[in-house]
Amino acid sequence: MLTGIIGTKIDQSQTFDEVGNRIPITRFNVSDVVVVAVKTQANDGYDAVVLGVGLRRAKTLTRGKLGTIKKAGLEAHPPRFLKEIKTSFDDGSLLTPGVAVKAQDVFKPKDIVDVTGTSKGKGFAGVVKRHHFKGGPRTHGQSDRERAPGSIGQTTTPGRVYKGKRMAGRMGSDTVTVANLQVIAIDESLGIVTIKGLVPGGKNTLVVIKKQVS
Repeated sequence: MLTGIIGTKIDQSQTFDEVGNRIPITRFNVSDVVVVAVKTQANDGYDAVVLGVGLRRAKTLTRGKLGTIKKAGLEAHPPRFLKEIKTSFDDGSLLTPGVAVKAQDVFKPKDIVDVTGTSKGKGFAGVVKRHHFKGGPRTHGQSDRERAPGSIGQTTTPGRVYKGKRMAGRMGSDTVTVANLQVIAIDESLGIVTIKGLVPGGKNTLVVIKKQVS
């Protein structure tokens, strides 16, 4: 049973529920999701399905991915993103390479899902932006310390900087999972899934939507 699907983020917006409360929403395009490969317990040691979405040029693919795509008969329209979703094969006969996956076959409105995306990259950021440090004082001759981190070490003991010390560095481009979101609507004709809540990432980036199962 397939409990998840991949797609691309369209945008973030807002709408109103039945009683007139304004709620944030995120829309995802899942119109062209296709099964690229199937992994089974017998051959690979676990059950999973490799899904593909989007469209990319074949020249940008590695030989390994290109071989997998050719086995599925998708070399004419290679997917832009590939992602592996673990599953069980109670209905494994329906999951074969080259078969399209529809959102309505996986989700229904009011389902609770976890959505995983990649946050926007911010580049090299200082401690005020990255970790919300207060910064130094603005007075008493400290005009050049307003956004500085301050002291990072200790005295003779331990005589070093602890691992994990919050400092300036690369910010963003992290894998982020937002849990307990609700499916609001599924547009079967356009292949658009609307979910209540906001998900990190820019437009047209890859997202993984997994249904919570008990």
